[in-house]
Formats: sequence, C-alpha cells, structure tokens
Amino acid sequence: MSKSHKLILAGDLGATNFRVALFRVMDGRRGTLKRLRSDRLPSTSFNSFHQAVKAFLEKEEIPGTIVTACFGVPGPNIGGVVHATNLNWLIDESALPGLIGIPRVAILNDLEATAFGVGELRHSDFLLLQAGAGSRAGNQCVIAPGTGLGEAGLFWDAERQQHLPWASEGGHADFAPTDDIQASLLEFLHKEFGRVSCERIIAGMGIINIYRFLRDTGRGKEKPSIATKMLTGDVNAVIDQHSRDGSCRLCRDTMDIFTRILGAEAGNLALKTMATGGVFLGGGIPRQILEHLQRPLFLESFLNKGRMRPLLETMPLSVVLNDDAALLGSARYAARMLNSLRRRIPPKL
Repeated sequence: MSKSHKLILAGDLGATNFRVALFRVMDGRRGTLKRLRSDRLPSTSFNSFHQAVKAFLEKEEIPGTIVTACFGVPGPNIGGVVHATNLNWLIDESALPGLIGIPRVAILNDLEATAFGVGELRHSDFLLLQAGAGSRAGNQCVIAPGTGLGEAGLFWDAERQQHLPWASEGGHADFAPTDDIQASLLEFLHKEFGRVSCERIIAGMGIINIYRFLRDTGRGKEKPSIATKMLTGDVNAVIDQHSRDGSCRLCRDTMDIFTRILGAEAGNLALKTMATGGVFLGGGIPRQILEHLQRPLFLESFLNKGRMRPLLETMPLSVVLNDDAALLGSARYAARMLNSLRRRIPPKL
C-alpha cells in the first residue's frame, strides 16, 4: 500500500484493555471502513495514554499516512480533557497531536463512541429482546454495564435523517429501589458506602454487592464450595454459573435482583431520552448473561412504568453482541473528521 494512502486510527480504552485499530476509508458515499490491523493492549502496562498509542504505532510499519484519530475514553469529557476512569490518566485532546504525531485527534466519552458504533453494526450483531414498533427513526439510547455503568443517548435529526450521539454520566445517578428487597439493599449499601449510585449495583461490582447483601442479612445461605470457588475464580462468573444451573438459590436470587434492577434502569433511560428508535444494552455484562435477559423478568422490569408502559412497548430493545462497537464508533467519527478535511481541500488543477 502506498504511503500516500490516508488512514485513520481508532481506539477504545478500558480499565483492563486498550483496543486500537488502523483503518482505511474506502471510496463511497458513506465510506466503508476497512480494518488493516488491530491489537488489544493491557491498559495497566502503560504509564500514560499516549505511551499506549505509540506502542501500537511502533509495533509495525504504517502502510500509509494517519491523518485523523479518535479514541473512546471512560470518564467525563470536559473541553477535550478526560481523567480516565480507573486508570488515573489525564488525557488532553489538544496535546495528543504533538505526542503521537497525528495531525487531528478527537476524544469521545466511551459510551458516546459506543453510540456512534451502533450504526456500524450488522443485524447479526444484535439480539432482539423486544421488536417494539420496529422503527429506528427516533431517539435512541445505550446502557452499558461492565466495569462501570455507562449511559448515552442518540438524538434523531429528522431533517438530516441521522442519529447524533451524546454522552452522559447517568450511571452515577442515585439508585432508586422499586420494592422492599431493593429498599433493604439500598439501606445495606448506604451503611457501607454512603451514597449509592446505579453503578454500585448494576455494574461489575454490583453482582457481588447484591450477593453479600443477601448472605449477610440472612436472606440466603452461602455454600462453602461456592465460597471456595470465589477465592480463585471470577466471582461474577461463579455466581452466574450457579444461578443458571440451579445449584445455588443464593446465586439465583442475586441474579434475579440484578436483572430486575438493570431492566428498571434501562426503562428509566428509555423514558428520559424518549428512545422510540431503540434501546441498546451494551457493555460486557449483557453479553455474558443473555439467558437472564431473555427471561420475562427483565422485560417486565423494563416495561413496569405505570401509565408509560404502552410507550415502552413501542421501543425496540436489543443486546449489542459485538464487543467492537466502541472501537467502530471511534473509527466512524475519525472517518467523518477525514471527510470534513477532504471537503476543505480544493481539488488539484
């Protein structure tokens, strides 16, 4: 490939892994993204964000010139400056061109990047939980439980016939219980943490928090064999496994509560964004608990909004199965930057 080829770089930064990829934008009205190479780097192996980017760039020769880059980063983006959640990295968009040698660089909130990525996915990249009215022409939203709880919206621009993603920090909003058990859970966690956010319950930390609540308040009895497994294995995976195979009532009750609360918060976000064009469950956890999400418990919790139930029944509801959604969203944003740059350059005579 000629060095004259203009390329884009895209990345999705997580607390554990940094996914990064090099793309070429192919000709066409929208510009198909062709992935040239990609890598998954351990985030904690680097002291800074730009060091991680440079490690990817220096790994192999770049088959062209990288003109634009975009990265999804967890944390509030204030004027292009982000303190990356769980990594203690300060990332300044304005400083990155000089640090990584790419002329134009953009930073998006990671959920904003995921929202951009929804439009890049194929039909097979979704698991449909509710068909709704079947139309994507309307506002959309993404709720993504993983290490943390991310939430974002997509405003439907009817004039341009396209969605415009926007970020939020809605996962840090206050948790609101919907029954007596959840009220007791709130009281239990309040004594330990003080303020209790949605993220405290419906993210990676949430499953073990619910398990501890049921165990420590006498609402469930822990099996010694399962406690032993938790010492060396993935705690959430252990709980989920024993919930699904029916071998542990405490694990089953834990996942039932988690599922109910996730469904309720998905419904809350859907109402707040008026997401008649679709509600998407992203992040790592939904892909791992598909069996729970396909049970009536989740959908009933999503719909249980009193007079608003008929509205929620019109909203398509899907799980995002492709874990590259944020990476692809960052790539699409970088491609838009490249296209905008091309329009400003007059043609050669």
